[in-house]
Amino acid sequence: MEYASLLAGERWSDHPRCTHPLLAAVARHVNDHTSHRGRSNLAGLIPSVIGVTGDDPRVDAAIAIRCAATAIPVVAEYRQRALAVSLLTAQRFVADMHLRSPSNDDAELSGRAQAGLDRVARAARWAETFAAGHAMTPEAFRRRSAPATVRVSVIGIAEAAIPDPDSLLHELFTTVIRDCTDRLGCDSPAPTRLTPAGLIR
Repeated sequence: MEYASLLAGERWSDHPRCTHPLLAAVARHVNDHTSHRGRSNLAGLIPSVIGVTGDDPRVDAAIAIRCAATAIPVVAEYRQRALAVSLLTAQRFVADMHLRSPSNDDAELSGRAQAGLDRVARAARWAETFAAGHAMTPEAFRRRSAPATVRVSVIGIAEAAIPDPDSLLHELFTTVIRDCTDRLGCDSPAPTRLTPAGLIR
């Protein structure tokens, strides 16, 4: 994200204005929890996050759901429970948004969350009981729940007992970028290759 701020002509920062805050959080967490080799493979994706920003609250839900649904089949059981709660919370957020301002995307987002829950039936049942009667405001979802979902998902994948967590983290990041680009109607720049000597087009 620091290189993204540089390419965008902003002040050097890992929280650049040119990128949706939750997408930037995915980038930071993936960068921090992948291997050195995996990190070098992320460099070409940096330009793809520049200009991908906007105020649509459904983007936060889409990112959180994508992260949790990707991670939940492979993470440890205690993290499956946490992510099942996250998916339920995201579904409720989408339902609340639909009541406020209906969108054709709401059914797709809710369905993606449900598909993630269906892959871990026992954790989903636990989450239903745990979350019963718990309410969360849309503001709290965007400020706390969605960022926590991203963090738990990425760390869970990085520490999962799977053959190649780097590849899944890379796939997750590219998919989240595509989701955001599609939802926000952004055009991503051509990939840029980064080398120790500097930035090379």
